[in-house]
Amino acid sequence: MRVIAGHLKGRRLAAPTWDGLRPTSDKLRETLFNILATRLPDARVLDLCAGTGAVGIEALSRGAAAVVAIESDPRAVALATRNAAACGVAADYTIYSGDALAQLASGSFAREAPAGSFDVIFLDPPYAFARTHELLVAAAPYLRSGGVLVLERASRVEPDIPNVLERVRDVRSGDSALTLMVRRAEVL
Repeated sequence: MRVIAGHLKGRRLAAPTWDGLRPTSDKLRETLFNILATRLPDARVLDLCAGTGAVGIEALSRGAAAVVAIESDPRAVALATRNAAACGVAADYTIYSGDALAQLASGSFAREAPAGSFDVIFLDPPYAFARTHELLVAAAPYLRSGGVLVLERASRVEPDIPNVLERVRDVRSGDSALTLMVRRAEVL
């Protein structure tokens, strides 16, 4: 894995040494950030189910101001923390350890990142995760007006998008797909 573009272009990122963590592929990350290019300068990014931290680090490399990440696997939290430090972006990369749904509802997370705080929210739960709809509902209030929420998912599975969000684009790449959404009130 590597940082694809921006001021950290070419930096190698440590990959997991255990089974069960599926990092976003370089190709899909490149596609994602080509789509988000105009939204990234000075953006605040929320990376849910952050894994290795590659998506958040790529966002910082391309001009995002800050990344808040949440990851439930302590090994992945340590890996993402090491990757951010190795790239010199640890000061702009905050990671919380724990279940994303619980963290979104927690008082401490809400104090540091109130509703409407993020320009980009990226969700990459395990493809077999049964509570994706709940995660989308919980994340939606954190999306800033004009922001975009991106769900990485298995391309064979249609997401159950909550009424508060409107799908604006889908991109498929092999077994994976990205679904981009905005808050429903913002769809014209």
